[in-house]
Amino acid sequence: MEKVTAGRDAMGVFAPKFAELNDDVLFGQVWAREEQLSARDRSIVTVTALMASGILDSSLQHHIQNAKKHGVTAVEMAELLTHAAFYAGWPKAWAALRMAKEIYGTAD
Repeated sequence: MEKVTAGRDAMGVFAPKFAELNDDVLFGQVWAREEQLSARDRSIVTVTALMASGILDSSLQHHIQNAKKHGVTAVEMAELLTHAAFYAGWPKAWAALRMAKEIYGTAD
């Protein structure tokens, strides 16, 4: 797993403890536990959780890109967001699907 510095890059001066927890604990320890749950599966869970929570900003965009990097296909992404729409909300799914469509570069 690559070393993440996004927290320090974005918040290091303003909120150094938050940056440390983001980079070293969340991404350094939790995401590194691939024996318990693969990065691919963590990506699926994270995208679903963010969409369900209504986090439809750059965080979701990053995690959809991360899911793609970890092998989640465009078909799988569309299916997981469609499935989650019934539990999390149709408008949230619309927004997430638009974002995923842009990231995966698929046309109509």
